Amino acid sequence: MTVSQVSGRDRQKEITLQWRTGEYRVDLLPKLKLEIICHDSEYLQAIDAIRRAAKTDRIDDGKIFVLPVEGDIRIRTGEDDTDVN
Repeated sequence: MTVSQVSGRDRQKEITLQWRTGEYRVDLLPKLKLEIICHDSEYLQAIDAIRRAAKTDRIDDGKIFVLPVEGDIRIRTGEDDTDVN
């Protein structure tokens, strides 16, 4: 699992902040990005856990993308694991 602090925008509107010099519009909003790799037999449990933890019923709850992982290669050793599922 990898957790990254990112900036993005989906359907949320921009935020207008007031500073001494005037208005400042923020188009990108701070977000968290989770990257999780798990076995095919576990991905539905992972999705359920993320949904339960992240759901606030607001427009910016986020999205879950499900992608296949064909394999991985350890850079240091060159070890190849093409059967991660």
